[in-house]
Amino acid sequence: MIRTDALFDLPVRTAVPELLEALRERGAAVLEAPPGTGKTTLVPLALAGLVPGLAPGGVPEPRRVLVAEPRRMAVRAAARRMAWLLGEDVGGRVGFTVRGERRTGRETVVEVVTTGVLLQRLQRDPELPGVDAVLLDECHERHLDADTAAAFLLDVRAALRPGLWLVAASATTDAAAWSRLLGGPEGGGPAPAVRAEGRAHPVTVAYAPPPRPVRPPHGTRVDPALLEHVAATVRTALRETDGDVLCFLPGVGEIARVAGMLGGLGAEVLQLHGQAPAAVQEAVLRGSGELRRVVLTTSVAESSLTVPGVRTVVDSGLAREPRMDHGRGLGALTTVRVSAASAVQRAGRAGREAPGRAYRCWAEAEDGRLPRSPSPEIAVADLAPFALHAACWGDPDASSLALPDPPPAGAMAAAREVLTAVGAVDKNGRPTERGLRMARLGLHPRLARALLDGAREVGARRAAELVALLSEEPPRALGDDLAAVWRAVRGGGGRSGPGGLGAYAARWRREVRRLESAVNAGGRTSGGDGGTGGVTLSEDGAAGLVAALAFPERVARRRGTGTYLMASGTGAELGDGSRLGTAEWLAVAVADRPVAAASARVRLAAVIGEETARWAAAPLYAAGEEVVWSAERDDVVARRVERLGAVELSAGPLSSPDRAAVRAALLDGLRREGPGLLRWSREAGQLRERMAFLHRELGEPWPDVSDAALLAPGRVEEWLGPALEKARRRADLERTDAGRALSHLLPWATGEAARFDELAPERIAVPSGSRVRIDYGGPQPVLAAKLQELFGWQETPRIAGGRVPLLVHLLSPAGRPAAVTADLASFWREGYRSVRAELRGRYPKHPWPEDPAAAEPTRRTNTRR
Repeated sequence: MIRTDALFDLPVRTAVPELLEALRERGAAVLEAPPGTGKTTLVPLALAGLVPGLAPGGVPEPRRVLVAEPRRMAVRAAARRMAWLLGEDVGGRVGFTVRGERRTGRETVVEVVTTGVLLQRLQRDPELPGVDAVLLDECHERHLDADTAAAFLLDVRAALRPGLWLVAASATTDAAAWSRLLGGPEGGGPAPAVRAEGRAHPVTVAYAPPPRPVRPPHGTRVDPALLEHVAATVRTALRETDGDVLCFLPGVGEIARVAGMLGGLGAEVLQLHGQAPAAVQEAVLRGSGELRRVVLTTSVAESSLTVPGVRTVVDSGLAREPRMDHGRGLGALTTVRVSAASAVQRAGRAGREAPGRAYRCWAEAEDGRLPRSPSPEIAVADLAPFALHAACWGDPDASSLALPDPPPAGAMAAAREVLTAVGAVDKNGRPTERGLRMARLGLHPRLARALLDGAREVGARRAAELVALLSEEPPRALGDDLAAVWRAVRGGGGRSGPGGLGAYAARWRREVRRLESAVNAGGRTSGGDGGTGGVTLSEDGAAGLVAALAFPERVARRRGTGTYLMASGTGAELGDGSRLGTAEWLAVAVADRPVAAASARVRLAAVIGEETARWAAAPLYAAGEEVVWSAERDDVVARRVERLGAVELSAGPLSSPDRAAVRAALLDGLRREGPGLLRWSREAGQLRERMAFLHRELGEPWPDVSDAALLAPGRVEEWLGPALEKARRRADLERTDAGRALSHLLPWATGEAARFDELAPERIAVPSGSRVRIDYGGPQPVLAAKLQELFGWQETPRIAGGRVPLLVHLLSPAGRPAAVTADLASFWREGYRSVRAELRGRYPKHPWPEDPAAAEPTRRTNTRR
């Protein structure tokens, strides 16, 4: 029996007639409805014609409706709620499908699916036969599958099914962007946007910053002090408010830690997240019992789910988002500050049923620094699955897809490299027959490759079991040994166990059945040539082979205790207590690279042998001559090397290396260590200083002789060419006379080199007859001579064609500076008297005439004169 009162009590009811009218006129519309208004439950039933009295004209038109949700938990919850509103069980007129589980029947007219399942159906048959309307729920969350499904559906409406209704449902105020998108370039303007007013009760926001500073999140690490503060805030909320408490935390680990801090509450503590057992999810969504409840949850409860009984929200202010290191092929979740839009969504959960209160675990002044909205997944995620979907759709570069945001070019290039490597696309980016099959498996292309090729090597059943393990990471409490985890999950039949093993094992078995059926239905799989004869492999060997097939660039060789080098060139470290550390080779199945970390953390791996590594990562194999400058040896190293990516397999000395390669290696060494690698005599250093002086004062044609200029491409060959032709190793460069080489840069071609000694003389004659060296090492050239040798010298000497006066250091008889001047005439008039008075008593054997301008310059004392 239909629960009419509950249906018509939903606020979205008033917007349904307008929505249906908009769909009849345009076929596409945006529904903007706050959480809790019934957009996920009443609207699909109304679209299917199951709710009388809402259609314009009074008679509903029966239609078959597909509702796409971003999460499996939301799929089940929406189907249960709609079936309850109709007074039926799930599987009747309302059913659902998620990967590995389907509950539908002949009478089903409303089917709730994940966006991933919707994409698979579109790839199999773009016309979606039998479907009259599609509702894309929670579009504001900007999941990549939802964005892709929307783009595909717009293509379907434009080319195949103009009568297909399309509704984009959003809980936030981004309706204008979706209206423009759904209107299309030739759709007659933006699609209609229908707004349903919520019936939210007032929510009081209380700011509760931690009592002492906490460290900002780093990677997946959250300061324990913040979690302690969140737990304390939950206790405060229970004392100060009524009803149940909904607490938002970034991830499963933080939920478990906060749950451990909430003992002795006198309230039921529940943990709600995507990995929670179905019984726990149902208990949370069913409603409150005798005890008050504290529901610890991730962002899954922001908008997709309604948790009854909640009057209070505690918001940690953190969320998790994916980040992809495309250069290393490693993805990781990172903890970020919650966006302003999400904070509003979270607080609104407290006002669904009555006035409520939201505690924000940060200072009010920090609100202005929150990002406006979450990052769209297409901007930060691994795009290999998206790129395969786009290629199979006929648009390899996704240039014509109507996406809210275009995919980043670099991420798409990295994705195409992956697809090419696994044989999913050809050199033009078009899908191969193998790629079409991979796209229909509902797996990441890497895992699809491991399933298809692994089935031939280890059998369909074992390949399906291992790929099912890799498609949803098993509980980390089971450890990092893939083969051991495989055995544990296969035997995990109970509902309890480490890390929720029972619930995970049940999902795993469903996925295994699906994958094994898909492989067997496709017949004999295609793959790379050869193989390892893997049908006879042990369980450990099979686990390693399948993992290596999925992630060939992650085969890794040991280089120290617990440390490995992957073929990609990234270091990898095992966790403390791992039993894998003695293995020479590993196939790393799950790894992440924390922010700013040099090495990846191994989460799941299997022991393999070198033969398996070579076979699975065969495209990465390279053999040849290697002539490089070795930073370890500080010299040229010439070897014949075999490599698997960055991993060295074998090496031997090379007796006759290629001369061009040696030259390139020496140049690399010069650029690393600088010109100091050559032999710089005193004369060579002075020559360089004189050349630098002329370049600074006169410019061209006098060359720049700084380190950067000397080692610039083209210039280094100009002055070091002959030496480089003869050199074979570092010692040869160290014997090279830098001064002789540097002289090649003087402007001989213009004839200016002949004036070098005139413009920047090495020495200069002083009145005593001595030839004194000029020091060019400072900003102004210096002439340092004993004061008595300069008697009678009225004009300060100038060089560089008379442009630059020398800075004269007048030395005492002991060779210490007695005065510094660039104007000798002025010194004799004004400064000499005081110097004479100070030094004549100290050096009585030396001449100190009263009139130095008329005195005879000398190098000798009075006695010797």
